[in-house]
Amino acid sequence: MKIDNSLQTTVSLSETAARPGKSGQKTEGVANSNDSVQLSTQLRNIEKNLANGEVFNTARVEEIKQAISEGRFVVNPEKVADRLLETVRDLVQTRHA
Repeated sequence: MKIDNSLQTTVSLSETAARPGKSGQKTEGVANSNDSVQLSTQLRNIEKNLANGEVFNTARVEEIKQAISEGRFVVNPEKVADRLLETVRDLVQTRHA
């Protein structure tokens, strides 16, 4: 499986406004070409870091692939379950925030 680390991070508001709506759908509140969006400093830094480097640790991926092919890779189900629960908690908190 090939991992594609390319991200589309720019969306033009005029492209969004140019998309036709479904028939009978109101188009009020659609952005016009004069609207602008300012990204936070933190988001700009993240975007810059992603553009400058790998999204994942290539060496670590190769190490895991090698361990799997040699039969040395061991899954810790407790750790997987803990991380899954942590992710679900984060998603629930984000949704309610």
